[in-house]
Amino acid sequence: MDRPLANLQPSLVWQHFEEILKVPRPSKHEERIREHVKRWAQSKGFAVREDAAGNLVVKVPATPGHESAPTVVLQGHLDMVAEKNSDVTFDFFKDAIQPRIVGDYVYATGTTLGADNGIGVAAAMAIAEDPEAVHGPLELLFTVDEETGLTGAAKLDPSLVTGKTLLNLDTEEDGAFYIGCAGGADAHSVFTVQWEPVPAGHVALAVRVRGLKGGHSGVDIHENRGNALKFLARVVAAARKASAELRIAAVSGGSKHNAIPREADAVITLPAADAAKARQAMEEAAAVLKEEYGEIDPGQRVELGEAATSQVFSAGDSNRILDALLACPHGVLAMSRAVPGLVETSNNLAVVTTEGSQVKVVTSSRSSVMPSLRATLQQVEAVFKLAGAEVEVHDGYPGWKPNPNSPVLQLAKEVFQREFGREPEVKAIHAGLECGLIGEKFPGMDMLSLGPQIESPHSPDERVKIPTVANFYRLLKAILAAMA
Repeated sequence: MDRPLANLQPSLVWQHFEEILKVPRPSKHEERIREHVKRWAQSKGFAVREDAAGNLVVKVPATPGHESAPTVVLQGHLDMVAEKNSDVTFDFFKDAIQPRIVGDYVYATGTTLGADNGIGVAAAMAIAEDPEAVHGPLELLFTVDEETGLTGAAKLDPSLVTGKTLLNLDTEEDGAFYIGCAGGADAHSVFTVQWEPVPAGHVALAVRVRGLKGGHSGVDIHENRGNALKFLARVVAAARKASAELRIAAVSGGSKHNAIPREADAVITLPAADAAKARQAMEEAAAVLKEEYGEIDPGQRVELGEAATSQVFSAGDSNRILDALLACPHGVLAMSRAVPGLVETSNNLAVVTTEGSQVKVVTSSRSSVMPSLRATLQQVEAVFKLAGAEVEVHDGYPGWKPNPNSPVLQLAKEVFQREFGREPEVKAIHAGLECGLIGEKFPGMDMLSLGPQIESPHSPDERVKIPTVANFYRLLKAILAAMA
């Protein structure tokens, strides 16, 4: 049988990863990988506990002589993103992932690899049985459904874990420690509009925003890329200034709560006598946007064309909706004082749809400081309520506030310097991690996230850099030995 990973070092980590690759484990379907881990734990004589959500804790005794050391939690997630190239025949519920080595990297064959977070799980299992590892008592915490909503961490039974220090093994960057993440929540605002016939003498125009980059509303928000919905609102507002009788007949844009909108559309009507003046005002507004955002969004364009409609929003509804889109905050609202360069708080005007007599707006707020997240949601809610919408703020997930003075961070930095002769990078991410939810359940938990170099996760190009797995495992062993 072909075993391309058989000769890779550290052999224990790669052996466990090789076994994990054979077990189907898409998000929300972790039952087989859970059984695999349980069988392994029982074969080693380790106690295992499982909660109602399907999370597992494996209790690993201390190395002899280190029983009095503090318990450390090693945490990773069991599920993987199931993505494949369209020309690949593969069943994620039945088939084993087929690894291949290309240069310094391990890839799968036309599918996601699942190194996110299979390598982290494999490293925790390897530590537990490595005869050379020195450590105090360990709790291997393996969560479910990280990739599609962090639900395993959200539903984690707190009685499963006793340790007060947690090493999350899900970072995808060699030489970096992560010490914080954003929490987030969405607000859904609904305008109920009054439809009226198109006023006599009005002509209809289509306004389209195209060609923006968009991007992830967490990790790309600091780049100040254009938001198609904000562009649309500014262009239509310019037309309204030229023609106070402007009405809106349709407005839409964006597709996902966590994506910066790339495209947006509106149909407007206004008196034929104002059409030329309004068109000129919109073209001038588009030119201003081109100047303002040309460097970051060089492909942007505003297209104006003819349209047809038999009905429009009332004058009041047209103005209130346009004003709400203009007033809604979007982009970076605050930078972190604890971590230079980290976005602390942001808001994304994400999706607008016109459905029957309702205009629906979705916004997505993020912050690593929970009071700031609540304040941002309050601000968004106020904007849309003032404009006459019904607003519902959905339950979100908590952030992990960076603590540059964390004891485990200080220890890990010293260990890293000793092992590799250089300083590690200390970072935080403006997106959700399981540590935010775990930290909420265990106040005072001292947490740090680390891992090897994983590139293009969540895609069939996912790959893990082989030498960095050895660095990661060496570092993990050294940190645990220093804590023992």
